[in-house]
Amino acid sequence: MDVAVEPVESIDGEHVPAGVDAPEYVLYGGKGGVGKTTMAAATAFASARDGTATLVVSTDPAHSLSDTLDTQVPAEPARIREEIPLYAAEIDPEAAVQEGRFEDTSDELADSPFADMLGGEPAETPAGGTAMPGSDETAAIRLLLTFFEDPRFERVVVDTAPTGHTLRLLELPEMLDSMVGQLREVREQFGGVVGGFGDADGRGLQEFADRIGRLRAVLRDPDRTDFRLVMVPEELSVRESTRLLDRLEAFDIPVGTVVVNRVMQDPGEVADLEGEFVAPNHTDCGFCERRWQIQKRALTQAQELFRGRQVRRVPLLAEEVRGERLLRVVAACLADGTGD
Repeated sequence: MDVAVEPVESIDGEHVPAGVDAPEYVLYGGKGGVGKTTMAAATAFASARDGTATLVVSTDPAHSLSDTLDTQVPAEPARIREEIPLYAAEIDPEAAVQEGRFEDTSDELADSPFADMLGGEPAETPAGGTAMPGSDETAAIRLLLTFFEDPRFERVVVDTAPTGHTLRLLELPEMLDSMVGQLREVREQFGGVVGGFGDADGRGLQEFADRIGRLRAVLRDPDRTDFRLVMVPEELSVRESTRLLDRLEAFDIPVGTVVVNRVMQDPGEVADLEGEFVAPNHTDCGFCERRWQIQKRALTQAQELFRGRQVRRVPLLAEEVRGERLLRVVAACLADGTGD
């Protein structure tokens, strides 16, 4: 069956939200391939349209933010739009470790009596420092801390890595906090007998732990942070999102929004949009109708499981979402939502 697919030529600017109803930190999480990058880019674009200085940053090792924004995104925050204050960065924690940017903390961890808590053996960096197992996650946290504390940005939108990597990032603050506590106990018990720090008092590690404590407080504050789950309308995706929600709740991280992506509906049914869209034909296309029935069951399940949270639907578009034109459509859908 041939389906004529014609691109959406333009989206009226009045249908694109100027600003977003969100706290200063928005994180999109979920399994790989569900559309986190698209949601983060669309949210940041809408946020910057009302003059809010907004940074969108990707922590996913397999970056696609450059493709989605249709511009080259550097490793350090840079303004990517002249007409609006939109900034972007793709975190490369491995490169940061290799460059030796965080050797103060890495050396202290490597020399500490509790280095084996991270597992594995330390490795040397080209700069002559020590890279501990888990150093990529540590570097990602440190880069995020730097961006979160950057006074240039009024809002930071994060495209997180797939579920497993994100959970390791979230577990790291607890682990380092526990490590610092145990190091203190050892020092109190043995005094000067225990050495092995990059400085006399392990100040670098302690300062890092203090900053992580501040980050943890921010992530747990619903007035400052919204961790948004992204899923597709399929039963397996709903299950995985439920498990991720349980883990986030265990970390006391608020989840205020669930985004269901690639829903087989006309965009005009999801958001107040004008324009011609290619939409699934549920009347004459048996495949479309069968998929829609499966999606409706998943949507019903999601509404029940995530009751009390905002549930947003983003339709399956005939074109790949790349560049500002279709990011406007996604932003409008994220703004309208389907209620809680």
